[in-house]
Amino acid sequence: MKLFDVYPLFDINIVKGKGCQVWDEEGTQYLDLYGGHAVISIGHAHPHYVRKISEQVATLGFYSNSVINKLQVELAERLGKVSGYEEYQFFLINSGAEANENALKLASFYNGRTRILAAEKAFHGRTSLAVEATHNPKIIAPINANGHVTYLPLNDLSAWKSEIEKGDVCAVIIECIQGVGGIRMVTKDFLKGLRELCDKYNTVLICDEIQCGYGRSGKFFAHQHLGVKPDMITVAKGIANGFPMGGLLISPKFEPVYGQLGTTFGGNHLACSAALAVIDVMEEENLVENAAKVGNYLMDELKKFPQIKEVRGRGLMIGLEFDEPIKEIRTRLLKEQHVFTGVSGTNVIRLLPPLCLSMDEANEFLNRFRKLFA
Repeated sequence: MKLFDVYPLFDINIVKGKGCQVWDEEGTQYLDLYGGHAVISIGHAHPHYVRKISEQVATLGFYSNSVINKLQVELAERLGKVSGYEEYQFFLINSGAEANENALKLASFYNGRTRILAAEKAFHGRTSLAVEATHNPKIIAPINANGHVTYLPLNDLSAWKSEIEKGDVCAVIIECIQGVGGIRMVTKDFLKGLRELCDKYNTVLICDEIQCGYGRSGKFFAHQHLGVKPDMITVAKGIANGFPMGGLLISPKFEPVYGQLGTTFGGNHLACSAALAVIDVMEEENLVENAAKVGNYLMDELKKFPQIKEVRGRGLMIGLEFDEPIKEIRTRLLKEQHVFTGVSGTNVIRLLPPLCLSMDEANEFLNRFRKLFA
């Protein structure tokens, strides 16, 4: 049997990681400024993380959600405290797409509606309604194209107001920093306006924090830069540093009903142990503050490069837009300078390093990047 060939791959086999560094099977060392799609939050192979999941899997890796799991309770309590959402409820699943699916489902249970508003260039996942809310027709199969979603321009409050005022909108789902969409930033006035409109028309406001959350922006959640509390917050990627996990923070306005949501693997013992280890390290090593400090420094320095048209982002979620396609620049960074980066579209390089990126590593990246234009 062969693999189903849907991924264009670099001819590199990564076999080892440590902190913000990875190595291929030839022994070549790379600086990782992509973190495997923003998944590696506390660094590759962090010793505390390795120890905690090793201890857990040696004791109990999995049992179903038909019994008490005190690790889930502990995770909910600690996440509530570290994020500032102690009054919210927590539901655990396995991925970002699942988190958004369950958020949209819960919103529809809440107000009985079926219409969703999403932003142009949004990415919310690849499953069912999550992929329909993703503004990319190439990945929406005919079976998913059910007419639930209206796409609107980011930060154009009047366009969103016109739709919400119709009174039939179930939910608004928004990334406060678009990832796949090119590190596009939501403005404070726009999000505050959405919050007011959603309150007035009983529409649910969902912030997709799957990529931009969990400390990456320099605050725990990206929407916290904008002074608005959503009704639901979806998380995944960095929550467990590479262990498949997702979650949904749910406002007290939603009342749980037995059987309403469910999952087989979500919130299993091993996943919770991984997620608790991530919170341990984030707190002990001040990684949210580090993301703000190192990210601000990187953006300030990158703005000095005349080759870059625009630098966008917050914390360690940075987009570098060029006038021309960046395929060659990204390939040279990888092949010649041994730096992993990501892309958004054809003209934007995306930087999503582990939150433990040091100043020395930031300067090393700048030096290697500078060599491309020497």
